[in-house]
Amino acid sequence: MRQVVAAVLLGIALITGAGCRAPETATSNASGALPAADVNPTPRDRVAKGGALRWPLPEFPSQWNTNHINGAKGAVEHVIQGVLPYLMRADEKAVPHPVPEYLESATLKRTRHGQTVTYRLNPRARWSDGRPIGFADFLAQTHALSGRDPRYEVSTVTGYRQIERVERGADEHVVKVMFAHTYADWRSLFSPLYPATAYASPSAFNTGWMGRVPVTAGPFRLQQIDRTAKTLTLVRNPAWWGAPAKLDRIVFRAMDTSAMPGAFANGEIDLMDIGLDADALQRVQGVPGAAVRRAGGPDWRNFTFNAAGPILSDARVRRAVMLGIDRQVIARSDLSGLGVPVQTLGNHFYVNTQTGYLDNSSGLGAYDPARARRLLDEAGWRPRGKYRAKAGRRLALRFVVPSGVPISRREGELTRALLERIGVRVDIQVVPADDVFERYVTPGNMDIVPFSWLGTPFPVSQMKAVFARPRGRNVQQNYSRIGSAAIDAAMDQAVAEIAPERARALVNRTDRLIWRQASVLPLYQRPQLVAVRADLANVGAGGFRRPVYQDIGFTGR
Repeated sequence: MRQVVAAVLLGIALITGAGCRAPETATSNASGALPAADVNPTPRDRVAKGGALRWPLPEFPSQWNTNHINGAKGAVEHVIQGVLPYLMRADEKAVPHPVPEYLESATLKRTRHGQTVTYRLNPRARWSDGRPIGFADFLAQTHALSGRDPRYEVSTVTGYRQIERVERGADEHVVKVMFAHTYADWRSLFSPLYPATAYASPSAFNTGWMGRVPVTAGPFRLQQIDRTAKTLTLVRNPAWWGAPAKLDRIVFRAMDTSAMPGAFANGEIDLMDIGLDADALQRVQGVPGAAVRRAGGPDWRNFTFNAAGPILSDARVRRAVMLGIDRQVIARSDLSGLGVPVQTLGNHFYVNTQTGYLDNSSGLGAYDPARARRLLDEAGWRPRGKYRAKAGRRLALRFVVPSGVPISRREGELTRALLERIGVRVDIQVVPADDVFERYVTPGNMDIVPFSWLGTPFPVSQMKAVFARPRGRNVQQNYSRIGSAAIDAAMDQAVAEIAPERARALVNRTDRLIWRQASVLPLYQRPQLVAVRADLANVGAGGFRRPVYQDIGFTGR
């Protein structure tokens, strides 16, 4: 499954999906005979030059450093992919390949204890300030994301922590990265790659990209950020050394997801992630000149529990709450009207259709309100009228949902009804979408929050930050704020294993430990449904495949 959430890239999304590009083959999946990608694949010579793509975002980020704890979001990822180097780009089968505009080759050599990766960079690749892309950028990013300096507020240190040193190669376009141990997911690193100036100091890393994108190196460059209008405009980069971008500009505009169908119908935006909104699907299907792209999504919906809070710090209570939530009911409600089969997800690393997927949810157990009530009894929460109480306190949970996301509100209401059966009260707290992570999730100001993790081709590397033990105040992306030495060790073993079959077995061993911890409740793999103008090419529902921004454009204009 996101690079997460950016991360990468682990990124997180309230409703958005992953990047996309034209597939070479189509495969079916658990979402019901959906292709791996559906993006209206069109050769460049059939894409018209010019035009503007109006692209909505579910929030307007303030942090544009996707490796910062507050920048690991799908909205940031959509923008950054058009302006910064990505050394590797995944295809529809989640296999990463070098991006020739930046990387001519990358070779792996095993050493006595670890490995060395030699990167040969494209000599034409330059930052917008004129400096060649090279050694200094690799060195700065490695240092910042290594976790060795806690002043860097990083989203994840996975992979970078394993790097022992970075050296110049035979010439200025060759960089050697030495790893202290084997690291199977080395292709996940340096995508995106930020300029050395961005990561030269903790202050530059933490605040240098707040409300700005000062340096670029992609087919597009930043023209303007308008915080009042909540728009960000990219324009074709005349200094780009690759095939020129077909579009003149891309205008990203933040709006509530509830407003997107109307904006699409009125011709104000050119594409929108339908997400899981059946009403929105029905509405956009009737828009003249529109099409709905469908693919099996790499992302997965979940409920994340705050295990460091006073209510859910007891594992027995967390397990009871999870056993009191009927995931099939949630999934059936969320997917209703979309024309896809309902199937719950039993893994924290793989989606149902990935090689290596196993349903490990038996580590928790199926929906069982009677067992849930017994666990609450054991934890000391006794029935006191309608709701359980202990030491004068009621057992009440804050379920935080973003405004303008109806599916999240419905999930909260269903959860409230289900948990009331076991004597647990759920208080639904609706907050501004822009504030969900920065003011509620990251600081732990919630008990349960629903969202989707962005899928990536690197199931452990990018999810490690989600399940590794928090270190001091820096929780990275571990919004449950809990972990264990056993889970850390299991993830380390999995990412160090080069043999695919053995690696998959280790991933599933790790997953079983996480199920027993009961901190994140997977719900289902998300189908990808994206409404687009019918003549929009090379973007849409891409599954695992990342988009090639210079190839995006219109065919009929």
